[in-house]
Amino acid sequence: MTKFCMEGRTARRLRAWTAAAAAAAALFVWDALPAHAFLARPALFAAIGNATKAPNGWLQLCAANADECKPSADQARDVTLTPELLQQLYDINKYVNDRVTWTSDTELYGKTERWAYPLDRGDCEDMVLLKRKLLAKTGWPQGALLITIVEERGQTRTRHAVLTVRSDRGEMILDNQTPEILFWYETNYRYLSRQSATDPNVWVSFGAEPAKPAVELALSASPLPASLASSFPLPPPLGIRP
Repeated sequence: MTKFCMEGRTARRLRAWTAAAAAAAALFVWDALPAHAFLARPALFAAIGNATKAPNGWLQLCAANADECKPSADQARDVTLTPELLQQLYDINKYVNDRVTWTSDTELYGKTERWAYPLDRGDCEDMVLLKRKLLAKTGWPQGALLITIVEERGQTRTRHAVLTVRSDRGEMILDNQTPEILFWYETNYRYLSRQSATDPNVWVSFGAEPAKPAVELALSASPLPASLASSFPLPPPLGIRP
């Protein structure tokens, strides 16, 4: 009787430990899902058109700070996107968005257009410059960090600046209007021009916008084992954790 009870107790403990381990593993996979779901989405690059005039703000910045505008030695190096690098993009985007209060050039400098590195205030171009600089300092190649001019759709058609980040998974947008990292085709912008990946002083226009891919992911794209997939559906693909 005692031996049977001991065997039963051991079996119960083993079942409890197994269940706890399975729950911990499922929690770990669940926590990692957002980045994996994001990375599993279609790799699609925007169509680029002909060379075009650089924005006046960029030309003025380069005239005053020539070193800031020189192509870097690793200008065209390709980036393989990983969950860790994706998290880095999120962290720097959020850091700048939280640190810098949007303020117009007219209020700051008495001019309608001036690009400058911000301290605690600045407009969208200033925030893009700071994000670009911080990412370059962490090792991102300059050719992967492209200042981009867009136009907000709607009646106002306001011009806006964002940072395009190129990788093997496509082109992502860092925007002061959202903490999320979006692929370029997920925004509601019309793309006007951006820096060339080979030379920051060469600006190119955008070609015709290709059809946007479906963003929903099938359960088959989930990294979860099949036995757990039905119990743990995919989270929203853009829910990158801070």
